[in-house]
Formats: sequence, structure tokens, C-alpha cells
Amino acid sequence: MSKLTIVKEGAGHFIVDGDLTFSAMDKKTVSSFAFLAATKQVVMDLGGVGNADSAGLALMIEWIKYTRSKRVQLRFRNIPEQLLNLAKLSGLDKTSYFISAKSGQDATE
Repeated sequence: MSKLTIVKEGAGHFIVDGDLTFSAMDKKTVSSFAFLAATKQVVMDLGGVGNADSAGLALMIEWIKYTRSKRVQLRFRNIPEQLLNLAKLSGLDKTSYFISAKSGQDATE
């Protein structure tokens, strides 16, 4: 298990590193969303995620709800296949929150 960390790469750009799983998340990670409201556009790069489960997807949905309430545009990129497969079950992968790996463009809602 690799602890989940979120690293600020630049203005509005964050790298998620470690496991996006229930056991890797701590209370601070789950409760502190203020970093998401620092700018009007946020990109979360999930390329550093090793393992993911439904709790990781649930955290992503919470990030979406939070940024929506703050009128911040959120996008995810470099989504691991494991997490993408979970998102496909609900159609979340087809929303504008997911940046297509093939084209580099946003998916359409």
C-alpha cells in the first residue's frame, strides 16, 4: 500500500500519487478539498496512481461535487485503466471531467 498524496505542480495543476484506495486514504485527504478552489480551472493528473478501487472513484466524485459547488472547472487526466473501468460502469468516463488519453481533448457530456 502506498499512501495517497496530492502534490501541487503549478497553478491549478495537481499530481495524485500513491494508491487511490480506501486503505491508502486518511482523514486529511478526504476532508481537505480547499486546494480545489484555488483557481477556476483544476487538472488532476492521476498518472502516479498505483492501485485504485471504488473508494478512489468515490473520492473523485466528491471532488467533482465540491468543484461544481465552487464553480471550478475540474478535469482528470492520465486515469489508470483500473479506475477507468470502474468509471465506465456508471458512464462517468463519458463526462467532460475526463480528458481523453487518445486525443488529449475533453470528452463530451
